[in-house]
Amino acid sequence: MDFEVRAARLWRTSILAGAAFGLGTIQGAVIPLPNGSFEAPATVFVNTHVDNWQKGPKPDWYVETDEYRWDQLTGVFKNPAPSAVDHLQNCDGAQALWLFAVPEVELSQDYLSQDWNDPSPTHAFDARFQVGKAYELTVGINGGGGGMQEGVTMEISLYYRNDDGEAKAVAATTISHSAETFPNHTWFTDFSARVGTVQPSDAWAGRHIGVRIRSTVPLESQGGYWDLDNVRVVETPETSLTLTSTLEGTDLRVGWLSTQGFEYQVEVSENLVSWTAYEAPLAGTGGPLFRLVAADQHPPAFVRVQATPAR
Repeated sequence: MDFEVRAARLWRTSILAGAAFGLGTIQGAVIPLPNGSFEAPATVFVNTHVDNWQKGPKPDWYVETDEYRWDQLTGVFKNPAPSAVDHLQNCDGAQALWLFAVPEVELSQDYLSQDWNDPSPTHAFDARFQVGKAYELTVGINGGGGGMQEGVTMEISLYYRNDDGEAKAVAATTISHSAETFPNHTWFTDFSARVGTVQPSDAWAGRHIGVRIRSTVPLESQGGYWDLDNVRVVETPETSLTLTSTLEGTDLRVGWLSTQGFEYQVEVSENLVSWTAYEAPLAGTGGPLFRLVAADQHPPAFVRVQATPAR
């Protein structure tokens, strides 16, 4: 009994999970999104086709003319030369996308989407909402093209399909054009929509992820166009680690639940200022991990675990 009490005193009672207290960070992993930068099909000027992305159907109220076909309201274009006054300074790659500020104009991509030349879904975007993960959609956007009015809106969202195949938004962000928001028409500004940590009870848990970009302008305010680029989806494990600790003889057993694709480094400190790595990092398995920290090697100490994407 005395030995166990003495061993326990070697460890301070505060055991910190680095990510929970800002002592460490958990960085997200980018989910591959086909043609997220709108580089295909390649064009020397413009192309109304957009590979991998499905366009919204023409609504009954929209009357097509030879000059304004529904299919022409969105497409890809080559970034003008660096010497041009309308060169997009932070364009990712060589191309971007235009989307007219007309009601119901949209692009989407999910497991079942079909682009302009797909006879059936290619399932190229095969990612799901995983329990214990959070998700963030980010899109580079430039508003105000073509005399767009102040207050014209568009929306970016992450969605899933229910059993009836209906798209249901999980997170959405509305972007409203203003001179203050878009003071520079040659620069993309990032906007994001975020899904919190997925719970087992969530309707979207385990469902395929969908990405949607659409114009939400009312009919009376339509006009102008948006430029868009560099669509990204990032998956992040739960932002805090819950550590457990038990004594095994003179050693402290520190345990936590891990995530595949991440590695975990146990660190020790005597003063919460200077931290030292304890042994080699452990690879995440999707299950529990632990490390035994020897009391005879480390006097009274604090312990933390830092998670980073595996290299």
